[in-house]
Amino acid sequence: MTPVSESLRAAAGTQRVPVFRARGVSKVYDMGEVKVHALKAVDLDLFQGELLVLLGASGSGKSTLLNILGGLDVPTSGSVVYRDHDLSAADERELTRYRREHVGFVFQFYNLIPSLTARENVELVTDIARAPMPATQALDLVGLADRMDHFPAQLSGGEQQRVAIARAVAKRPDVLLCDEPTGALDLETGKRVLAVLEQVNREVGTTIAIITHNAAIGALGDRVIRMSSGVIVEHVRNERRASLDEIQW
Repeated sequence: MTPVSESLRAAAGTQRVPVFRARGVSKVYDMGEVKVHALKAVDLDLFQGELLVLLGASGSGKSTLLNILGGLDVPTSGSVVYRDHDLSAADERELTRYRREHVGFVFQFYNLIPSLTARENVELVTDIARAPMPATQALDLVGLADRMDHFPAQLSGGEQQRVAIARAVAKRPDVLLCDEPTGALDLETGKRVLAVLEQVNREVGTTIAIITHNAAIGALGDRVIRMSSGVIVEHVRNERRASLDEIQW
């Protein structure tokens, strides 16, 4: 893989090419007699090649927003456009195709199949992707070339999360959506996982959005969005992205 050049990054930043454009996005869950307003008229653009960090406490709406961007859920009202695809008007077949062809997901819990090796877990994705990265290459990218024939029970939590990242990256997604990827990890292991995500963003050029409740991680992003009670309450562009050595939590 060829690293993304600084000139290309600068051009992307100047042109501000949106990958997503969300306008007036609301999500209401009907819980019988109670209606839960998870999102309230949210506007958000996500740009090509950036690393975006979404901060907020549990229940702030950040996971709901991520699920809508990833085609796992649909808004109650408002519009979400991915490039020239209107996700808010897509049917389930179209959303399935969108998820398969364009989006990778990384969650707090690794969701690996215990009876399959690391390589076989990644190959579950490469078998259905259009132009996948070989599983061995994806595992090498996340630093697990020597562990690819191990089963999940033989891997640490951080290694299992890196397998999950390799699985997501192997289909060469345009966008990688990460929901609390370090939530179950200690500081040093979490840093190793974040280092892999930074590497994917830097070398492959994948647009990445990371959801976290950990404010310290915000310093790693190009932009930071803070959510509370279903709305965006703060939007900050970092002058520079902090190094992992500067992050403590």
